[in-house]
Amino acid sequence: MLKGKKVTVFVTGGIAAYKSADLVRKFIKAGADVRVAMTKSATEFITPLTLQILSKHDVMVDTFDEKHPEVVSHINLADWTELAVIAPATANTIAKMANGIADDAVSTVLLAVTAPRLIVPAMNQHMLENPATQANLRKLESFGYQIMEPDTGFLAEGYEGKGRMPEPQAIVEAAHLLLVDRSTDLPLIGKKIIVSAGGTREKIDPVRYLTNESSGKMGHRIAEAARDLGADVTLVTASSLEHPFGVRVKAVSSAREMQTAMMADFDTADIVVMAAAVSDYRPKNQADHKIKKTSGDLQILLEENPDILATMGQEKNKQFLIGFAAETDRVEEYAKGKLKRKNADMIVANDVSKEHAGFNKDTNEVIIFQVDKEAIHIETKTKAAIATDILLEAIKTMQNNDLLNK
Repeated sequence: MLKGKKVTVFVTGGIAAYKSADLVRKFIKAGADVRVAMTKSATEFITPLTLQILSKHDVMVDTFDEKHPEVVSHINLADWTELAVIAPATANTIAKMANGIADDAVSTVLLAVTAPRLIVPAMNQHMLENPATQANLRKLESFGYQIMEPDTGFLAEGYEGKGRMPEPQAIVEAAHLLLVDRSTDLPLIGKKIIVSAGGTREKIDPVRYLTNESSGKMGHRIAEAARDLGADVTLVTASSLEHPFGVRVKAVSSAREMQTAMMADFDTADIVVMAAAVSDYRPKNQADHKIKKTSGDLQILLEENPDILATMGQEKNKQFLIGFAAETDRVEEYAKGKLKRKNADMIVANDVSKEHAGFNKDTNEVIIFQVDKEAIHIETKTKAAIATDILLEAIKTMQNNDLLNK
C-alpha cells in the first residue's frame, strides 16, 4: 500500500526526533518516496543533513528558503504529499494544527496539505494529559486526522509514563492501514475473509506431538494480501510466525481447535481460504504425562481428524471457498478430485517436492483449479505475490458470478 506513495515526514522538536532517521528508512524500505520537513527546534535533536542523506531530498526547515523560483516551496510540498506523518508531534505543533497557526515550515506546509494525516504525539505524560492538549487532539480527530496512541514506558525525564513515541515500524504499519482505510476503490472493501495457516499439532503427551512441515507463510501472506485489498480479515493460525498487523488473529494448535475457530465466523464470511496443513489424524489417547521410554516398540493408535474443508463445503451458502492441495505427485489429478469431493470453489495446488516451492519456502509455484474453468499455472514467485494472484482470480470469478454484491 505504501509502494510508490509520496510521504512527507514532519519532524518537530521533541527528544523522540532521533527516531525519525529510522522512520524515514522504514518508509523508504516499504517503497515510499519520502521527503522531510522540520521545525527549527527539531534540528536541535537531529540534523537536516542526516535526513537529507536518507531521503535523497532537500529537507525543508525555513519557510522562506525558496530554492526553486518556479514554485512556492511550502505549497509545492503540500501538493506533492499523498500522506503526511507528523512524528514526533509535540504539544506545540498539535496546538498549531488544531488552531490553524502557520508560523514555521512544518505548520505552514501542514495547513496546505489535503492528503491524509497521521499524527504521532510524543511528549511528557503531564503535557499529554493537559486539558488543552487533549482538547486539541479531539479537535484534530474531528477534522478527520488520524491520531496514533502514544506508548507507555520510560520517559526522557527518568520515570515511567504515557507519551513515548511508538517505534518506527509501528508507525509505518499505522500509516499503511490508514491508506487502506481511506481507499475507496479496493475490491474487497466491506467483505469478510477467514484464512487458516500453519501446520496443526496433535498432542501425544505434554511434550510430544504429531505435525507436518508447514510454516504458515502462505496463509499469512494471503491474510496480508486480503487486508491490502480492503477486506476485514480473520487469520486462524497454528504457525509461530509473527502475526500480521491489521488483521484479527486467532491462535490455535490442533485440528479441532482450528475447526472451532473457523466455524465461529463462517456464517458471516464472504471468502474462506483454507491454506493450513491440517493433520489428518490425531492420537486416539493423549497421555496426561510424559510417556517414558521402555524396551520394545511403542504403538500409537490414531483416529481421524475432522475434515474442515469438506465440512465448510457442505455448509456453505454464499461463501467462496478456497482450498489448498500440497502434493508430491499426480498434482492435477489429486487437485481436481479434491475440488469435487470438498465442494470447493477453488483449489490451489502445488508440488511440495520442488526445491523452490512448498513448505518453509518464501517462494511458491501453484496451479489454480476451478469448476468448469481452465487451470491457471502461476510460475515461481514470492508467496506474497502469489497470494495476491490467488485473491484477484477469486475476485474475478466472484464478479462474473455476481457474488461480490451479495
